[in-house]
This record gives sequence, structure tokens and C-alpha cells, in this order.
Amino acid sequence: MPESGAKRQLTLNLFIYPGGHHEAGWRYAGSAPERLNDVTYYQELARKAEAAKFDAVFFADGPALPDNIRYASRFRFEPLTLLTALAAATTRIGLIGTASTTYYEPYNLARLYASLDHISGGRAGWNIVTTSAPNAGANFGLTHNPSHVERYARAAEFVDVVTKLWDSWEDDAFVGDKASGVLADDTKIHPIEHVGPHFRVKGALNTPRSPQGRPVYVQAGSSDDGRSFAARYAEAIFTAHQTLDSAQAFYADIKKQAAGLGRNPDHVRILPGISPYIGSTEAEAKALYDEFNSLIQPAFSIAQLRQMTGLDLTGHDLDGPFPRHLLDTGGPLGVASRFRLILDIVDREKPTIRQVIHRLAGARGHYVVVGTPDKIADEIQTWFENGAADGFNVMPPWLHGGFEVFAAEVVPILRKRGLFREDYTATTLRGHFGLPRPESQYAAALRATA
Repeated sequence: MPESGAKRQLTLNLFIYPGGHHEAGWRYAGSAPERLNDVTYYQELARKAEAAKFDAVFFADGPALPDNIRYASRFRFEPLTLLTALAAATTRIGLIGTASTTYYEPYNLARLYASLDHISGGRAGWNIVTTSAPNAGANFGLTHNPSHVERYARAAEFVDVVTKLWDSWEDDAFVGDKASGVLADDTKIHPIEHVGPHFRVKGALNTPRSPQGRPVYVQAGSSDDGRSFAARYAEAIFTAHQTLDSAQAFYADIKKQAAGLGRNPDHVRILPGISPYIGSTEAEAKALYDEFNSLIQPAFSIAQLRQMTGLDLTGHDLDGPFPRHLLDTGGPLGVASRFRLILDIVDREKPTIRQVIHRLAGARGHYVVVGTPDKIADEIQTWFENGAADGFNVMPPWLHGGFEVFAAEVVPILRKRGLFREDYTATTLRGHFGLPRPESQYAAALRATA
């Protein structure tokens, strides 16, 4: 956090979705879909975000091919492999990637992220997900997906295990003393001997403690279980809100829960998504937004809506009222954060089906802002200064151009208002986020008994 007397600063991440965050972004004239499998496309983006002094780049992921690949850029590189390539192309920006607690094993994941943290010099972050994709389980030999409750129970134990593994080497366990011939002090390397309902892991990790101690823990669920999990473990939370009121309620709830668990709420960074459509005038920005929506493939949009709500609106009049009475609020999807967000839009705005589709097309339920650079900056400042956000995941509608406009037109306004850094003051992702470097729990326990 800021030093005493220093002004609170925004956290800004670039959320890289391969073809941009609008579902038809890859079709826009300024996009480059032919480069989606070119690693230099992503390295260039990361360098541009670093030049703008962003805290991090972030990649979402899932262990299954979505069933709506026909019309949208729904494929992607495996994040840890890609982030390692980005680490070699950058020097300061944080590197956050998604990995599932349902379909990884703790030891393998702990090695992967520790390696990324070493390779990047302390810039790794782990976005912790439990994976609800209906077709994921079949890729791992399962006949069904674990339930919501089962996934979160496994996730809690998973995080406990990887934390022990990342702590299993004390900071000074690696010696490298040529004179004595001692490479590592094995009295400071601890088997974790974990035995639990889901995992049996002996440890220790076969990688020394990484520069940050542990990668930054990030979480993206907003259901009741997701909030409880985030309040206990997360150091940054990615979330989606359509209104200031909703974001404020979420922010207050998470901070209160974290404090109730004995955590410093300032060490939990809450970062809603924002997708900006920027023009030199309001009319120009609106025309840009309308142009993107004109590129939508309705079949894809209906499939997206079905995945989020369980409701198939194929054959319905898109310009008719959204059939709210058909939503199954008591079904298994009813607890999902994105379902509740769509329900809120329908109840609050009484939209047509097409209007809901357009809202979701822009950024899958994240906050879409259409306007001038000053308007975008005003919205960011309002949320930041009124208990709704500690910063934002910036979600450009198309790439690279959507980010380039934000960096060139909005970031300077935020700097002029004293809300965002002029330059980096830290070298690690924890440093950018204002988070402490945790002590190894084994070192702490030994010190307490000394």
C-alpha cells in the first residue's frame, strides 16, 4: 500500500483475450486474427502494457474447447507457457495466468508457478479457478463434473497444499557456498507431509523459494462460495459488475469478510473489469460501439446466453422482451455470479433479448463504458474513490488498437489527476500491488519456538 501520506493509486491490469473482449472483436477492421497463434502478438502487447506502467497482464483459461468456436476466438495458448515467453520479453510488468484447482495436481502446479516466478524475477500471479465448464471433466477421464460445493472444498485444500509447498524451502535454504561445499541447508527444507480428504503430498518442493515467496493469489468467483474463498485466500479479486451500487456492495462485503478472518483488507485488491469504447466525441464512441454490435453472429450470442443461464432462446424474437419467467433461478446455474448479473440486468432494465445480447457481447457481463477519454477516466475515478474498486482489469474490445487508444488517451488523464503511477517503483507483482512478501510458515514456526 502507499507509504504514509502518499496518495492511493489505481491498480491497472491488461486482460488479454486473444481477439479482443467483444465477441466479434476479431472481425473488426483494426484486428489481426491471423496473428492469434503468433507469440510475438502477445509479447508486443505485454511490452505496450509495460510501457504504460500497467501492474500486470492477465490471461484467462479453461481446460476444454468451448462448443461455440465457430464464430469467436475461444481458443488460446496454455497460460504458463505463454507467460514464460512474455517474461523473456519484458522486465517489470506482472504476469497473471489462470489454472484450475479441479484439473491440476498441487505439486505440478506449485512447480510451474514457482518456475515462472523465478524466470520472471518475481512477477507471477495465479488466478485460482474451480472450472464449471460442462465439457471439462470428460477431458480428464470423468463421467461428470464435480459439483459447485465439491469444487470449492477441493480448491481450499489445494491452496493450502501449494502454500505449504511454496513455503517448504526457507528463504536462506539455498546456500551455494563453494568454500564449504554446501549447496543447500537441508535443515531448512521441510517435507510438508500433507494428508487430507483430496490430496496426499509428501513434499518438499524441488524448487527453492521464489522471489516473491509465493506468487500472488488471484481469484475470480463472485458466488457466495466464491466470495468466502476469496476473502480467505485472495490477494486480488477479479469481478464483474454493471452498476456502482453492485460494485460497492461487493467491495464492502469482501473487505468485511477479510477483516473478520484476521486479514488486512488493504491486502485484498478488488479489480472489476471495464471494457472501454472510446471516441473523441460521445457520438463517435457510440458509433464505434454500434459498429461492433453490427458484427455479432446471433447464433453465437444465443449459445453464450444459454451457457450462462441454461435458457435456449433459439427461435425467439430478438426484439421482443426478454422472457424473465423462463429463467430457472433455483437451478444449478442460479448460484453462479454471471447468472445473477444477467438476472439483475433483466430485472432492472426490462430489456429485449437483443439488448441483453449486446450487453454480454461487449465483455461477457463486465462493465462496458462508451464515451470520450474524459468520461472513461471519470467512471474509473468514481468507482475508485467511492468504495467500489481498488483498480480495474482493462478489457479492450479489440487488440491491439483498443488498448493503444486507452493507453494514449485515458492513462494520461488518470496520471494528471494523480491516480496512476508515472513509473514503476517496484520490481515484483507484489510490489506493484502493495502486498507484503510472506514469510515461510515453517521459518515462522521455528522462530516462534526458538
